[in-house]
Amino acid sequence: MKAILLHSVVACLLSLSALAQMQPFTLQDVRITSGPFKNAQEVDLTYILALNPDKLLAPYLIDAGLPVKAPRYGNWESSGLDGHIGGHYLSALAMMYASTGNAELKKRLDYMVDQLAQCQAKNGNGYVGGIPQGKVFWDRIHKGDIDGSSFGLNNTWVPLYNIHKLFAGLRDAYEYAGNQQAKKVLIGLGDWFVELIKPLSDEQIQQVLRTEHGGINETFADLYILTKDKKYLETAQRISHRAILEPLLAKQDKLTGLHANTQIPKVIGFEKIAMLTGKADWSEAAQYFWQNVSQTRSVAFGGNSVREHFNPTTDFSQVLRSNQGPETCNSFNMLRLSKALFLDKNEVSYLDFYERTLYNHILSSQHPEKGGFVYFTPIRPNHYRVYSQPETSMWCCVGSGIENHTKYGELIYSHSANDLFVNLFIPSTVNWTAKTIKLTQRTEFPYENQSELLVETTKPQEFALNIRYPKWAENFTILVNGKAQPVDANPASYMAVRRKWKSGDKVTVRFKTSTRLEQLPDGSNWAAFVNGPIVLAAKTSANDLTGLFADDSRMGHETKGKLYPLTSAYALVGDPATYLTQLKPANRLRFNLDSLTLQPFYEVHDARYQMYFQTFTKVAYDEQKARLKQQEAEALVLDASTVDKVNCGEQQPEVDHQYKGEKSDSGYDDEQFWRRTRSFITYQLQNKNRAGKYIDIRALDSIKPETVRFLVNEKPAEILLVEEKTIRLKADDNEAIRLKIIADTGTGTPRFNQIRLVTN
Repeated sequence: MKAILLHSVVACLLSLSALAQMQPFTLQDVRITSGPFKNAQEVDLTYILALNPDKLLAPYLIDAGLPVKAPRYGNWESSGLDGHIGGHYLSALAMMYASTGNAELKKRLDYMVDQLAQCQAKNGNGYVGGIPQGKVFWDRIHKGDIDGSSFGLNNTWVPLYNIHKLFAGLRDAYEYAGNQQAKKVLIGLGDWFVELIKPLSDEQIQQVLRTEHGGINETFADLYILTKDKKYLETAQRISHRAILEPLLAKQDKLTGLHANTQIPKVIGFEKIAMLTGKADWSEAAQYFWQNVSQTRSVAFGGNSVREHFNPTTDFSQVLRSNQGPETCNSFNMLRLSKALFLDKNEVSYLDFYERTLYNHILSSQHPEKGGFVYFTPIRPNHYRVYSQPETSMWCCVGSGIENHTKYGELIYSHSANDLFVNLFIPSTVNWTAKTIKLTQRTEFPYENQSELLVETTKPQEFALNIRYPKWAENFTILVNGKAQPVDANPASYMAVRRKWKSGDKVTVRFKTSTRLEQLPDGSNWAAFVNGPIVLAAKTSANDLTGLFADDSRMGHETKGKLYPLTSAYALVGDPATYLTQLKPANRLRFNLDSLTLQPFYEVHDARYQMYFQTFTKVAYDEQKARLKQQEAEALVLDASTVDKVNCGEQQPEVDHQYKGEKSDSGYDDEQFWRRTRSFITYQLQNKNRAGKYIDIRALDSIKPETVRFLVNEKPAEILLVEEKTIRLKADDNEAIRLKIIADTGTGTPRFNQIRLVTN
């Protein structure tokens, strides 16, 4: 008997399920058989088994007052986000078990759920969590004591985001692996949360939701599906963030400057709530968001954001310059949104984006041999990525990373009441148990441009085999048992082959792909080479790969190697008609471009690389090179003198520097982030080798020392220079420097934009 009870919420939307045309298969029904996705699945399995469940459980046991069986992990798991990986781990165990049948995964999953149930029983009120001082924190929220910013709620690091991971993990443990105890713990946790927020007004709840909270609204929609209890659906709507929803309802783009991954899970919740309530406008809002992000904010490999925030749609220059390119968590959630919309709307455009992102971002975000997950994927030419390690790295992109490679079978196939759909060309099998049909797909795509589909059925039966005709496919042909079929479909649709199928029938799909240049969405002269759905990139160097495999430092997920000047990157110069003709095909999707070799980006590891190339006429090239050289020289000099820096108002930099504050808010104006306070804010700077001598503070408004005080390690700072919107302080000769900024008059400080600890 299958241990699957709910797989895919869309497949069991109560009485609404009968109306859904497109249905997913369970992960148990699909098996990946070979190729890079199979390898990625196996490498992820090794990583999952390398993690220690008792270490992941420690924060929950500590909070419940139970003895721990192993010390908790370090890194983010012991610096404020304690317990968040544990929730992701439940999901990864459940989905990998469903995808492989590995018994050890089920054993670990059942053990973890049982331990969490014991924590919940000890707490006595339905609560279970690993958040530091969780009981004190939640009691303050229950009483309406709320002081929140984008990532800090009552000076606690994204607590609702944290507990959302546990909600989702318990849901997945039941949904994918059939763990009944997980369902009980989940319902108990949900009931506790409903009671927690009952005294809060709608205004107070929206104040809480200012802080990143993951997809907490989605999980309460899931609880409604599980129980049919309307209080959960009412809660799901009540904890939907209106500040994000309302502009989307009005089809207004207010996303620039927002922390990107904070928003995507909320929108997944909007879509699920829409399906359950019939709120068509909420679904339209989700579609508008998806269209905006996927078409105007995403780079060639499907990722989005710079330094975790949405950049202006008209200017991707920050993305090109930064070593903190698109975040993998964003693509994890954009795939979830794409899947939900595809199953709801049955539109192939969602699959086009899903396929592009799956191959180029998700597949590339795990080291194919050593394992380890990527946080940032820079598009800056001649830069590189950092990979996690099981004992040192507990970032958000590790949590989503261990899930990413467990569920490759989720959308290769789908079905309607009577017909079968082939959505992706990945070697695999699918068992449609209800119809006693098995389909085996044999392909080496993208290294060969064909796929064979073999039908097995207990008896001849009629149905339509719908094969996706991708928008990138050329000369698309289909043969059934060697006989060509008339192709009466267009790209970005399905080609339906309806007949009475019998065991042994073979369908052959053939097509051609070509290489093209895709510009960045801002229309600038930067472009990437793309063959079919595959983004190509070139290894440029194996030098200066500092921190390639992360240590346990707070910012180990960021590259530490030098930034090579943009002017040293390879550029395409001359007549635009020659840019593509310069490529010389080699083999297995490799192309020679002078001294460079372009290959699928997901194959590029352990190296600096170039994905985007500037395109110039000869005259424009000479002018631009001189201008860029000057800009780069100034930027590199500043970076060389910088020991540490904080970008105020940006989520991760502030977390990395232990931000704390009261009566503080942050924002984004004139394409710059900021933070101000009517009380105080503090940051901790790392003064490596005690090299930093000065603290330079930049604001978007005039800095008036008579209205704001600065403390360095609790002592009044010596002000060396004030120039309108900048101020220089003398640094303390310590390895750690705590900077405190106090609003003296209570009227509020300027909007501080950046703090740098510099050598000169």
